[in-house]
Amino acid sequence: MSTTPAPPPTDDTSPEARARRALADAVREIEHHVATAGWDAPVRVFALVRTQAALQAEPGLADQLTPEVLAAARADDQHLTSVEQEGLPAAEDLEQLLGGLTWPSTVHGAAVTVERVVLPPGVEEDLPDDPDAALAALLAHPQRQDVRLAVGALRAGPSWCAVRTRAHDSDDAVGQGPELVPGLVDAVRATLE
Repeated sequence: MSTTPAPPPTDDTSPEARARRALADAVREIEHHVATAGWDAPVRVFALVRTQAALQAEPGLADQLTPEVLAAARADDQHLTSVEQEGLPAAEDLEQLLGGLTWPSTVHGAAVTVERVVLPPGVEEDLPDDPDAALAALLAHPQRQDVRLAVGALRAGPSWCAVRTRAHDSDDAVGQGPELVPGLVDAVRATLE
């Protein structure tokens, strides 16, 4: 996989552009953080909060942030901090999990990481109809690709995605863009409504 567009250009200093850059930075940071734990990981969910607002509400948070993060937050009111959610409710699948999530107004966005197996276009048509047999065929297929998806969205609408493949597991080979996984983007956005 080749890398895709970097975050929005830095010459646009409008609040919307800074929010898109902050989201892209947060999603990249989340994906990198999750990648350090290796593959075969469970779904992970993160609340995204504006760092300045979080520091005003909870001044003790400053002790948990690095000097670089504090400086970035002071310089940009759109800067985001991710807060991993623990103790997620039991769910049969990702759709059910995300469908059951809601966020308080103090949360400005949300992000999720999930691993999936993908096949080249057209291969799925040849899979057996039986779900168990289809799963076995999918997992044994020689062209399968294991991918990690990191998807984030803000209440105001922007989204950002990062995609890493197991076959090219390197920080410089992470695909990025605003709508790389549209269905998952929509599901994350729905948790913010």
